[in-house]
Amino acid sequence: MHVDGECHCGRIAYEAKVDPLKSAICNCTDCQKFSGSPWRASVPTTVENFRLLRGTLKTYVKTADSGVKRLQAFCGDCGSAIYATTAENQTLFNLRLGALKQAASLPPQRQIWTESALPWAHDITGVPGVPRG
Repeated sequence: MHVDGECHCGRIAYEAKVDPLKSAICNCTDCQKFSGSPWRASVPTTVENFRLLRGTLKTYVKTADSGVKRLQAFCGDCGSAIYATTAENQTLFNLRLGALKQAASLPPQRQIWTESALPWAHDITGVPGVPRG
């Protein structure tokens, strides 16, 4: 599936080819902190299938509890998350669904780090909603 996305301010634009069956939600505490929400959703692409169309990404390297170093790529102006990858030997980019124009067509197929999931975040269908604002 072809996807394209951009950051909130529009300075970063990119396109990629992804497998929708690999879309996932991560419940780890790092993703909770990075996203400011209960989870972070992503879909992987290979470095060969990713193309930066506009802008320059800023990066931050986080060392996970496991000792693995993860590079976070984002817009240096608005802070929108674009992808995460290994700090060395970058072959796979986990694209952040929130910045993809096709996010609605990429429902998560699995969850990881479920032991860190916030208990109230599993089912929010009963929470009252307002269509706009």
